Amino acid sequence: MKPLVNDMRDGQWSSDVWKVVAVAAVGSFMAQLDATIVNVSLTTLAHELRTSLNTIQWTMSGYLLALALTLPLSGWLVDRFGTRTVYLACFMAFTLSSALCGLAWSGESLIAFRILQGMSGGLLTPMAQLVVARVAGERLPQLAGIMTMPVLLAPLFGPAIAGVLLHVASWRWLFWLNLPVGGLAVVMAMLFLHEESDRQAPRSLDLRGLALVSVACVLFLLGLDHVAAMGGLAALLAAMTSAVTYWLWARRQGDRALIDLRLLKVPPFRIALGGMFLMNGVSFAGQMLVPVYFIRCCGMSSERAGLFMMPLALGMMCVFPLMGRLTAYFGIRRLASFGAIAALSGTLLLVVMAWNGFSFWMSSVGLLLRGAGIGAVGIPAMSAGYRSIAKSDLPMATTASNIVQRLGGPVITTLCAILLGWQLGTQKSTTDALTAAFAFLCAFHLLLFFVAMRLPATLPKKEN
Repeated sequence: MKPLVNDMRDGQWSSDVWKVVAVAAVGSFMAQLDATIVNVSLTTLAHELRTSLNTIQWTMSGYLLALALTLPLSGWLVDRFGTRTVYLACFMAFTLSSALCGLAWSGESLIAFRILQGMSGGLLTPMAQLVVARVAGERLPQLAGIMTMPVLLAPLFGPAIAGVLLHVASWRWLFWLNLPVGGLAVVMAMLFLHEESDRQAPRSLDLRGLALVSVACVLFLLGLDHVAAMGGLAALLAAMTSAVTYWLWARRQGDRALIDLRLLKVPPFRIALGGMFLMNGVSFAGQMLVPVYFIRCCGMSSERAGLFMMPLALGMMCVFPLMGRLTAYFGIRRLASFGAIAALSGTLLLVVMAWNGFSFWMSSVGLLLRGAGIGAVGIPAMSAGYRSIAKSDLPMATTASNIVQRLGGPVITTLCAILLGWQLGTQKSTTDALTAAFAFLCAFHLLLFFVAMRLPATLPKKEN
C-alpha cells in the first residue's frame, strides 16, 4: 500500500487517508454486524427452517468459531498475496457467502453457509486494522477512535436492524442486506486501496497446529451438543486427543507454534486470557438468551425485541470512551472486578425478571449493567496481559489472545443453549427453562469475577 504517513494538509488528513479509513470501517462494521444480527432472529429461523433452537443457535456459534479459527491466517495471507488482494478477496467471499445464507433451505445448510461467512468475516477485522495502521503510521492513535466505532455501533444497530427486517420482509434479507453493502465495499477497495511496494518475505504458519486446534474446538462443541449419545462421547474423546496432540506439538515447536505455550507461564497473561475468554462468552451467550426470552416468554415481535436489546450496547458505549481515565483512577484489578460485579448484577436482574415476569425497567437496567460491566472488563484484562509480555513476543501474544477470546463466544453460548434445550426437553415451561439458563449464565459471570480479582492491581512493569 502506498505510504500516506505524512499525508496531511494544514493539520488535516488528506482525502486519500480518509478513503482508506472508510474502506476499513465498512469491513469492520460488516463483520461485527453479522456477529450480532442473527441473535434476535433465532426463534424465527428455528420456526421457518423447522428445526430446534438448540440446532439453529449453531448459526451463531459456528460463525463465531469460524471467526476465531481464521484469525491466524491474516498475516500469512498478506505476506503471500498482498493487503489489497486479500482484502478484496475477503469482501467478495463475505458477500457471496451472505447470498448463500439467504438461499439456505434448511437449518443445516444455513449453518454451513454461516461458517463460510465467518471464515471470510474473521479476516475482515484484522485486515481493516492492518490497512489503517499502514497508512496512519505514527499517527495511528488519532485514527484508533474512528476504527472502534464499528465495534460499538454494530451491537447497537444489529438487533434493531434484524427486528425491522423480520417485521417487513423475509428472514433471508438478514443476509441479503450484505449484498449491496458488500458490492459497494468491493468497488471502494478497488478504487482506494493500493498494493504495498515493500511487502515482506512470507512468514511461516503452523498449519498443523491450526488444524489440530480447529479439530479440537469443533469436536468439543459437537460433543457437548450430543453428549447424551455415543457419538457425542466419541467426539469429546477425539477433541481431547487433538488437544493433547497439539500440546505436545506446540512444546516441540516453541515460538513457531500457533500458540506459544511459553506465554502461558506468565501469570498476568494467563489470567488475562481466561478473563477475555469468559468476557466474550458471557457477552454472546446473553445476546442469544435475552431475545429468546423476549420473544417466547413475553410475546414480543422481533422488531420490539431488537429495540429492547439496545441498552446492552448503550452500556458499552458509555464505558468505552472513559476507559483510559477509569483505568488510571481505579487500577486494573478494581476496575475489572467492578465491571464483573456490574455484569453479574445485571444478569441476576434478568433471572428475577424471568422468574417474576417482564419489567421494562428491570430489563433496561439489567442490560445496561451487563453492557457497561462487560465493557469495563475487556480493556483492563487485555492491557494487563500485553503489558506482561516481552516486546518481541507481542505478535504471538496478540494472535493467542484473539483466538482464545473469540473461542469464548461459541463455547459458552453452546453450553447455555444445551442447558436450555435440555430444560425444554424435560417438559418444563419456557419461562422456567430460561430462568435456569440465565442462572447458569450467572455462574460464568461469577467465575469471571474471580478471574478479574486475580489480575494485577496496576499495569505490570513492561517486559523487554
